[in-house]
Amino acid sequence: MLETSARLLRLLSLLQAHREWSGADLADRLGVTSRTVRRDVDRLRELGYPVHASPGTGGGYQLGAGAELPPLLLDDEEAVAVAVGLRTAAGQGVEGIGETSVRALAKLEQVLPARLRRRVGALTDFTVPMLRTPRERVDPEVLTELANACRDSERLRFAYRDHGGAATRRTVEPHRLVCTERRWYLVAWDVDRGDWRTFRADRIEPKPPHGPRFPPREPPADDLAAYVSKGVSGSAYATEVTVRLFVPLAEAAGVVGPMDGVLEPESEGTCLLRAGAHNLQVAVVHVVLMGLDFEVVEPPELTERVRDLRDRLSRALARTEGETAAGS
Repeated sequence: MLETSARLLRLLSLLQAHREWSGADLADRLGVTSRTVRRDVDRLRELGYPVHASPGTGGGYQLGAGAELPPLLLDDEEAVAVAVGLRTAAGQGVEGIGETSVRALAKLEQVLPARLRRRVGALTDFTVPMLRTPRERVDPEVLTELANACRDSERLRFAYRDHGGAATRRTVEPHRLVCTERRWYLVAWDVDRGDWRTFRADRIEPKPPHGPRFPPREPPADDLAAYVSKGVSGSAYATEVTVRLFVPLAEAAGVVGPMDGVLEPESEGTCLLRAGAHNLQVAVVHVVLMGLDFEVVEPPELTERVRDLRDRLSRALARTEGETAAGS
C-alpha cells in the first residue's frame, strides 16, 4: 500500500510538471508497466484529479482543470514562491484578497519544512516592495498565528497596546480576522471583560502557549466588516458626527472608505455618513476633504465649526485676491 501511495504521488508530480505524457514515458519514469499506469490514473480520477487521456500513437495523459480544486504538489522552489507571494498579498492589505491570503498562508506554512520556512522568512525580510503599503505593517507570522487560532477555536493570549499606548494582557476567544485597505483587525470575545472586542493586529504580541479549545459563539454581527468599520471609524473616537451627503450611496462608497466612516442609505440621491474624530474641528476637515456636497445632521455644534472654516477660507481667499489685484 505504501509503495502504491508513493507511486501515485510521483505520478501526480509528473503530470503537474509537463503538459502531456505518453503512457510509455510514464511507465518508464515510474518503473512499472503501461497497465499499472492506467490503473494508477484511474485511482487519481477517483480522488478528484481530472486526468485526460487521448488515444492513438500521438496520444497520452494530461492533467486538466476540474470542477473542484484537488490537492496540489509543489516542489521546494514553488512552495517558497507561493508562500512569499501570499505573505506579500497579506502584508499589503490588497483589497478583496487579504483575508484569503492569510487563510491560504496558514495552511501552507503549517506543512512547510523548517528549512523552507527560513528561506521564506529571509526573502520576505530582505525584500522591499514598491507598492502601496499600510501605515502599520503586521508580521505575517502573527497573522497566521491569529488565523490558526480562529480556525481551531483555540483561546489566544497576547500583550496589547491600546490607542493611548497603554499595555495590557488579554485572553480572548478569537473569531475572525478582518482586513481593510490599511489595517488588520481581530474580532474576538474578551474572556476577562465578558464582551466582544476588536483588536488591531499590529498591536498584538502573541504570548503562547494558547488554549484550551472552546465552543464557537454567535458572532456579534452578521456583517463583520460593517461591525469593525463602525467600531474603528466612530465609537473609538471622542467625537461622533453625522452628515448627509448629496450623492447616491454607490457614488459615496467610491470615496468613503471603511476607515472614514459608515455609510447608510437614505434616499435615491442622498445617504448618511456617520464618522468619528478626535474633535469637531478635525471632523469638519475630514468631511470637507472628501469633496462631496453635504449638510450637518448632528451634533449642532458641528455647524458652527463649518461656519468658522467657511469664514477662515473666505478671509484667506480675499487676501490672496487682494494681493493679486495689487500686483497687477
